[in-house]
Amino acid sequence: MSYIRQKAIAGLMIGDSFTVSRTFTEQDSITFADITRDYNPVHFDDRFAKAKNFPGRICHGLLVASLLTEVGGQIGWLASEMNFCFKKPVYFGDTIECHLSITYLDDRNRAKAVTVFKNQNDEIVIEASVTGIIPGSPEKRVMEVMLAEGDPTNKSR
Repeated sequence: MSYIRQKAIAGLMIGDSFTVSRTFTEQDSITFADITRDYNPVHFDDRFAKAKNFPGRICHGLLVASLLTEVGGQIGWLASEMNFCFKKPVYFGDTIECHLSITYLDDRNRAKAVTVFKNQNDEIVIEASVTGIIPGSPEKRVMEVMLAEGDPTNKSR
């Protein structure tokens, strides 16, 4: 079971932070393109990528940014706003670490967080902010039952 989900059930606080990582592959970009229909040649053709002054094809920015949703999904965070600042390209084979820190919580379960994405060279590739609604007592009780049942739909266990 996910430590992130367990922390969400126990109760989130300002300053809580969570980190996930993933190595991005060419197949990830192909799958993402098939879902989004984003077939920008910078992701598929070395000549085009080089014409854009990249040494090779790059991963879709929103694919990489979606690491944020792994954390949010484990928390049960319902996002209302996401802002991304793409700093550096991510190439196939890069391992990206996404670190989310909660910066604001109120009594209506509204939350804000900042997120920093770094590559294996410790370079910031994306910075993001997110706002939304975290689980209240009724949702946390449901998540507790889900965990007791083995959390069968959660592939991030």
